Amino acid sequence: MRKWWPLAAVCLGTFMFLLDTTVLSVALPGIGAELSAPLSSLQWVANVYTLVLAVLMLPMGSLTDRFGARTVYIAGLAVFGAASLGCGLAPNAGVLIAVRGVQGIGGAALAVTSFALLGAVYRGPDMGRAMGVFGAVTGLAAAAGPVLGGVLTQYLGWRAVFFVNLPLVVATIAVSFRIPAAERRPAPARVDLPGVVAFALCAASLTYALTLAGEDGRPSLPVIGLLVLAALALAAFARIELRASAPLLDVRLFSRASFSAVMMCVVASTAAFAALVYTSVWLQSGLGLGPVRAGLALLPLALASFATSLLSGRRLHGRSPRAVLGTGLLLSGIGCALQAGLDAGSSAGSIAAGLAVAGVGVGLMGPAMGAAVFAALPPERGGMAAGAMTTFRQLGQTLGVAVFGVLFQQGGTASGGLNRVLIAAAGIGLAGAALARVLVPRPVAGEATDAVRRDLTGSR
Repeated sequence: MRKWWPLAAVCLGTFMFLLDTTVLSVALPGIGAELSAPLSSLQWVANVYTLVLAVLMLPMGSLTDRFGARTVYIAGLAVFGAASLGCGLAPNAGVLIAVRGVQGIGGAALAVTSFALLGAVYRGPDMGRAMGVFGAVTGLAAAAGPVLGGVLTQYLGWRAVFFVNLPLVVATIAVSFRIPAAERRPAPARVDLPGVVAFALCAASLTYALTLAGEDGRPSLPVIGLLVLAALALAAFARIELRASAPLLDVRLFSRASFSAVMMCVVASTAAFAALVYTSVWLQSGLGLGPVRAGLALLPLALASFATSLLSGRRLHGRSPRAVLGTGLLLSGIGCALQAGLDAGSSAGSIAAGLAVAGVGVGLMGPAMGAAVFAALPPERGGMAAGAMTTFRQLGQTLGVAVFGVLFQQGGTASGGLNRVLIAAAGIGLAGAALARVLVPRPVAGEATDAVRRDLTGSR
């Protein structure tokens, strides 16, 4: 039993971290009502968390190498718990957004160290069992999030969505101290701080510009200025990374068409989830559903994703990621398209079939994404490939929420706005599917497995 304590710690932390990305979707209307927050502020409540995750994924890996996975994991739990308390006590939207960003710092630590902890403790068949349980917990968090968020919001208020993290944090920290401490390794190169700052400035400026564009309804001078700032920051980031001795991200990798295509597919894979923010707004503001019923209405996507991940993991092992990823993106796009066409007579049942189809697509994409990324690079770049994948996934969701916010607010009614969002999400999914079928490479036998193994154990 003792050997499974590390798995229990990782699963508890991962469940909590992922729950906070999905549980909030049905709580946003309640937050807006109590704090008198406009839609743009609600976008930032969701966006700042994923934005901080995207910015800190790569540097958090360096901190893990320097201080050890267990230390960073426990520190991340402490930050996450303190920030959750702050979110629950927030007196206004501004404070909530700021503390939600701090919560993203803890979330980034949890996300990056989870795989490293499992890879450091388990080997052989035990690793297979651990990864199976870990995958099931990941799917369970996605499935439970909307319903749990609805129950907590409706019966205890939206603040309970954050307070529920506190006992989970205490329990997870207690279990985490049972994880064996890793052997000390030579300290790696310093964290590329200029690269972190440039990337953060680019991502934040772009997200803010898109959010502001949704408020103004047209291009304005501040929006144009922010877009220019984002472009300059991106150019600075590329220049810094080209000169850095230990870059966060080797930008030369993007000269490979296959790697660029896979990263675009990673971004496209987030479209269906980004659209859920506005589906929840439509369910509650447009249809007048309570948080619990809204959460239940979103359940087809989460359950289909969970079931598909469990059933397809072993059956599709070894299949070409080009085919699996392409099929997942195709189904995601089709599912979003099936939800569109809403009008004044539509009900929650109108989107159920589309949500389920999109959920099957999301479930297929999860396992195939890593194999596709590793197939696009030499085996020795596995660690950087994994870091790039997690970063682009979080950034894609952040930008997706911002872009879809512009479309939603220009739609007139809630149903008209959601139709625009769903059509755009469908187009992104279909475009990603075409890109996957043409440019995503097939892995050489054994290379993807070796790269994954090195990444799990923290080797470079």
